[in-house]
Amino acid sequence: MVDFQVDETVDITDVVCPITFVKAKVALEELDDGQVLLIHLNDGEPVQNVPRSIKEEGHQILKLTGNEDGTYDLVVRKAGG
Repeated sequence: MVDFQVDETVDITDVVCPITFVKAKVALEELDDGQVLLIHLNDGEPVQNVPRSIKEEGHQILKLTGNEDGTYDLVVRKAGG
């Protein structure tokens, strides 16, 4: 079962790489440690690069779900400082 609650949501479907990761990173920076961010992103480069880059930053990928419209929802828990 799902053991997290989404604290914030950011939609980055209107931007292209590498701005997608920048917007996701800024949204994560605004959260407190341990809070959960849902990132709505496009298929292709964003779904390939954003999760990898976020993981490299030390944050926890909780879930990546494909949507019927070709977009994805990425759920991330902000890592502690």
